Amino acid sequence: MEVINDLLNYNGLKIVQNTDWFSFSIDSVLLANFVKVNNKQKIIDFCAGNAPIPLFLSTKTKGNIIGVEIQKEVYDLAFKSVKINNLENQIKILNMDVNDLSSIYETDTFDLITCNPPYFKVKNKSNTNFNKVKSIARHEHNLELDNVFKCAKKILKNNGRIALVHRTDRLIDIIMLMKDNNIEPKRMQFVYPFSNSQSNLVLIEGAKNGNPGFILEKNIIVHNDDGSYTDFITNIFNGGDKIEN
Repeated sequence: MEVINDLLNYNGLKIVQNTDWFSFSIDSVLLANFVKVNNKQKIIDFCAGNAPIPLFLSTKTKGNIIGVEIQKEVYDLAFKSVKINNLENQIKILNMDVNDLSSIYETDTFDLITCNPPYFKVKNKSNTNFNKVKSIARHEHNLELDNVFKCAKKILKNNGRIALVHRTDRLIDIIMLMKDNNIEPKRMQFVYPFSNSQSNLVLIEGAKNGNPGFILEKNIIVHNDDGSYTDFITNIFNGGDKIEN
């Protein structure tokens, strides 16, 4: 069922969702908070879904933002999300495969790529979701991690950055594939569900042909011991700037 929800407490923004498929998750909120933006950047969001990251970023920059979503049904939600917020002059949504972007964009086009990609490899016995929309969003049917960085290498400007949110258990894959595509890891932040749990998510940023040098940001704790959100997360949900965790 298609519904219109508040985009948390971000400037009264709305987002169009379909409850039969999926809703945007905390992953998108954390990635939008993690990246550093300015008003001169040209930004593209891979695997845009129903456009939560472009919408969040529109509150942080006046720069142009492009969202890329391969699934027509989900693209339609993203298009409606942009339109309902009157952001057509800032955000453009493309219904296409990330693998084909280099055919329409020249080398050195973008300053920043954001990506909340499918997390899971597809294996012969992979327990993929029977819902096609969910399965494509969660599993690497159409877009493998290697191709994310191959595309980034082509369309990023020199020293342009790509930032991802992904499962922590894929971190070694991510770093190796970054290096294979001349993307130097520059900044990283681990996310923990609770203070006494293992990290389940990682935020990582790399620069095309970047110089060595790396920053490990302070860990993010999502929940207090009683299950409530930490002040850091609550502040992000309310559209605030970063605060100490």
